[in-house]
Amino acid sequence: MTDPELTSRLDDVDWDALDAALRADGFHNGRTPEEMRRSCENSHRTVLAVLGGEVVSMGRVLSDGVGNAYLVDVWTASAHRRRGLAGRVVRELLDSVPGQHVGLWTDDAGEFYETLGFTPQAGGMSLVVGRWLGRFTPPAP
Repeated sequence: MTDPELTSRLDDVDWDALDAALRADGFHNGRTPEEMRRSCENSHRTVLAVLGGEVVSMGRVLSDGVGNAYLVDVWTASAHRRRGLAGRVVRELLDSVPGQHVGLWTDDAGEFYETLGFTPQAGGMSLVVGRWLGRFTPPAP
């Protein structure tokens, strides 16, 4: 099998197909394809793994450009997991924020992130201001 190509180009993305893939994998969080596009475009960096024109893995990093960054939306399609793809995506994202403290929030992938050098830290908190995406009742913590 050919290795997926890592890219930060967003102009060729089929946002509807990516939306459908996220839904099929249970990784969808309510954003429309247009909102996902805007989320990716407004990130410090987005990295996509593309195979045969299909996005099979992705991640984003948000950054203040100085000392703090946040890793979000790291996903690999179920059929492509356990092949090192998410690790490649995350390392590519981390390379774009040298010298910065990078945080993330995960419910079930802590062991994966530890293999990349992340360490667990207690005390995380979150708040949805108003309604999630302006239209949904915030999920319970």
